[in-house]
Amino acid sequence: MNRDEAVAEFTRHLRFERDLSPHTVRAYLADVTSLLDHLNGRLEDLDVGTLRQWLAEQHGAGKARATLARRTACARTFTAYCHRRGWLPADPGLMLGSAKVPRPLPAVLDQRQAEAVLDAPPAEEPKELRDQAMLELLYATGVRVSELCALDADDVDRDRHVIRVLGKGRKERSVPFGLPALRALDRWCVHGRPRWVRARSGPALFLGVRGGRIDAGTVRRMVHARLAQVEGAPDMGPHGLRHTAATHLLEGGADLRSVQELLGHASLNTTQIYTHVSIERLRTAYRQAHPRA
Repeated sequence: MNRDEAVAEFTRHLRFERDLSPHTVRAYLADVTSLLDHLNGRLEDLDVGTLRQWLAEQHGAGKARATLARRTACARTFTAYCHRRGWLPADPGLMLGSAKVPRPLPAVLDQRQAEAVLDAPPAEEPKELRDQAMLELLYATGVRVSELCALDADDVDRDRHVIRVLGKGRKERSVPFGLPALRALDRWCVHGRPRWVRARSGPALFLGVRGGRIDAGTVRRMVHARLAQVEGAPDMGPHGLRHTAATHLLEGGADLRSVQELLGHASLNTTQIYTHVSIERLRTAYRQAHPRA
């Protein structure tokens, strides 16, 4: 099996068997290309020693721990696939260790700041109506920016106050939202969206100024701009609103498993970071308020 054929087969495996996102596929292919460059294209020379040498070179080049962890995961996936296909006599990835990636606590808005971000004067222009609806929905549901951009108009169930979201791994989930988000959505859909709809709009819920489906970059710029208007608010993008929604849910008494379902996390370990955020905020409040702190 030559290099190009191996990469092509592995690409098909990632896209059609693993059903990974295009972003993940691109990242994995870049990692595999780097590994094969290290091997001078000689797949038969791939063993645990060469894997460790390759990762050591990445470390020496100053790659972040998160990048090294992803490249280790990619290497394991690639060697396991090659072994199953009979291209390698054994799977060297099984002997590969993994760097522990530090998980810093995410920045979140407090409830006063969240209210200030969402408190906007009455809007009439389509852009204002759209941006307010997106902000309300991001905070109300904690959806990822990619999930928000992918929403279609019929993904909104106004009677039940839920949206249908297609998340990572093409897993579908239903996420509830409240009255403020519903009102903002209705204003956008009645008074804003019809003014921007074009033949190319299709069923997309949120549109750009030219009528196409909105892109993640536009949403990020809008969120940064709105947060910049709130005194004391940390500078963050849509994912910061996702962190904020999860933290406020837990602070309000939601159980961890429910928050996991709402966010679409595959593992409860991913959701548990928000308990640490809440505890840290509790410590801060305690230090500021308790006379014996």
